[in-house]
Amino acid sequence: MIRLNLPRYPFRIKSKENKLYIFDQNRKKEVLLTEEEWVRQHFVEYLVTGKNYPRSRVAVEKQCQVGQMTKRTDILVFDRKGEVEIIVECKAPGIEINQDTFDQIARYNLELKANYLIVTNGLEHFYCQMDHEAREYKFLRDIPGYI
Repeated sequence: MIRLNLPRYPFRIKSKENKLYIFDQNRKKEVLLTEEEWVRQHFVEYLVTGKNYPRSRVAVEKQCQVGQMTKRTDILVFDRKGEVEIIVECKAPGIEINQDTFDQIARYNLELKANYLIVTNGLEHFYCQMDHEAREYKFLRDIPGYI
C-alpha cells in the first residue's frame, strides 16, 4: 500500500484467498484492505494515538439518516454527551478532494450537527470547524486533540 501523509502504525494484515485484510480494532474484525480502508485505518489511529481520542468514542462506517436516505459515514467521533463531535470522510489516495467531497460531508452534517469536519485522502487533510449559526465552516491547520 502507498505511504500516506500520516504516521505509520503497526496494523495486523493477513492474506486470504489472494486478498489482503486488515484487522479493524474498532469493529473488532478483519476487513478487506482497499485503498480507502488503508486511509480510514490510518486516520482512526491518528485520532486515537496522535490526538488522544478514546477508541470507545470513535465509530467506523456508522450508518446515519440523511433526509430519507440511509448513508454510511467513514468515521464519527463522539463527545462525552454522546453527540457527534467530528465527522471524517475518507477517500482513496488517488481520489482528488474537491467541492463534491465537501458537499457530501456537509449533507451528513445537516443531520449530525458535528462541530468539526475532516476530509482526507491520506495525502491531503482538510480540517474545518463549523459555525452552525452562520451555517458555514472555517478551515483549520489541524484538528484539536481530545481534552
